Amino acid sequence: MFRFEEITHLYALAIIPVLIFFFVMAMMYRRRVIKRFGESRLVAQLMPQLAKYKHTIKFILLSLAMCLLCVAYANPQWGTKKEKVRQKSSDVFIALDVSESMMAQDLPPSRLDRAKRFTQQLINELKGERIGTIVFAGNAYLQMPLTSDYSSAAMFVKTANTRMVPTQGTAIGDAIRLATQSYDESGKFHKALIIITDGENHDQEALDQAKAAAEQGVLIFTIGVGTSAGAPIPTFERGQSTYKKDKQGTTVISKLNESMLSSLAAAGNGKYYNITKGDEVIETLQNYIDALEKQEFEQRTFSEYESYFQWFLAAALLFLLIEFLLSYRKSAWWAKRDIFKV
Repeated sequence: MFRFEEITHLYALAIIPVLIFFFVMAMMYRRRVIKRFGESRLVAQLMPQLAKYKHTIKFILLSLAMCLLCVAYANPQWGTKKEKVRQKSSDVFIALDVSESMMAQDLPPSRLDRAKRFTQQLINELKGERIGTIVFAGNAYLQMPLTSDYSSAAMFVKTANTRMVPTQGTAIGDAIRLATQSYDESGKFHKALIIITDGENHDQEALDQAKAAAEQGVLIFTIGVGTSAGAPIPTFERGQSTYKKDKQGTTVISKLNESMLSSLAAAGNGKYYNITKGDEVIETLQNYIDALEKQEFEQRTFSEYESYFQWFLAAALLFLLIEFLLSYRKSAWWAKRDIFKV
């Protein structure tokens, strides 16, 4: 099995588009300066030994070296030993609301950003349990099935955004139904569903779905994101930032629906919490889930990995050496050859 030991280090690759931008700007500036000095054809005759494409070749070599260094920094690894592991755990689904109302900024920087940070911290504290993720707005979608791959779960949460679900709304009922269908059928009392939402524009069947899920042994916890005072919903119209308005042109104020979320949690034999309590909520949820009856399961997992960063590092150093030794002057060997000669 292939993996990166530190996959977040690959974000360093973002420097490559920046380098490309500055290289293009530098080449454009260079052409303008030469043009001010004189006609390009005459200037080229004054510098007969200057290679035409070596600036670009040297930049490509430098960019490739940077890419390889970033990959080496993330430490690519390959699993070398696979073994069976038996462990006991609870099954926990985290349902994250990605509707437009989650972009309200009554909890800075936004409700969604606060919810994503909370979820990532929660996943980190629930290691040892099997975790799955669901995103929902007007519809619910299974983002990741139950797994022990916590780094992937955290990565999926980090990339969650309001564009993932095309239909707007807050279909909590669909999220509960999807989670209930996605649990393993064996066992009944080792399941938990954590719903993170502002609870606005919820569907009326959510309470019925919560009761049905509770009958199948699913414990439902709700995490409220937002404030009772509420805030407008940022949106873009014709390239300009504005706030969402209703049909009458009045700015829509999105408010946290705590009463509904409390009722929903009660119907699911769970509890309601406000996200602003942060660490206290995570500790309480951890205690509840630890107390659940655990299900034993067997999985095959890699226990040993071999690192291959040194190959990428060596290739990067080779490209850097070639770039350093490559002159901007024309090669005498290459100049004697006419590649277009038939």
